[in-house]
Amino acid sequence: MTQEKGIAARLQLLLIALAFIGPLIVAAWLYFGGSALQPEGRTNHGELLEPFVNIRDAASGSPLHEHNDGHWLLIYLNEGVCDAACEYSLYTVRQSRLMLGKEMDRLGRIFLHGESLPDTVYLADEHEGLIALSDSRINALLNNKRPIALSAGGYYLVDPLGNLVMYFPPEIEPSDMVEDVKRLLKFSRIG
Repeated sequence: MTQEKGIAARLQLLLIALAFIGPLIVAAWLYFGGSALQPEGRTNHGELLEPFVNIRDAASGSPLHEHNDGHWLLIYLNEGVCDAACEYSLYTVRQSRLMLGKEMDRLGRIFLHGESLPDTVYLADEHEGLIALSDSRINALLNNKRPIALSAGGYYLVDPLGNLVMYFPPEIEPSDMVEDVKRLLKFSRIG
């Protein structure tokens, strides 16, 4: 009988130790084993542009700054002629802003074009409120900040303080871009 009690006591001690050590072993296996349950580490669809660059400091005197006071800006950069892809991108910018709902007044839309002038009648008819500007210094700054791995022709997000915050590639789903912008607007105490 004593030997059976000794075995039972050891078994109880082993189960108690396993209750404390077991979760640590499982957690280590999930973390280091590359499990499908391991978190991705990020939830944004756009690319965060770090370190932040303040466009007011980098390109002082730009006409862009007068539209940045108190507003977030979604900038579409197209240095060539505004073809069908450009028109679709302008449409995406407009619809993305509308998808923000009651928060849409916090976001301004900028079409930063190159030397070729856009069709102002088209812009007035189809994209009321869109601000069309030309500034080679801002164009160069944006092109230099775009992540090399991502394709050109996307969208840049600037906060109300003038910081270049995110880049969205041209192939992004508008709903994904809006999700990121909504998240930033929700947690932002500015603009």
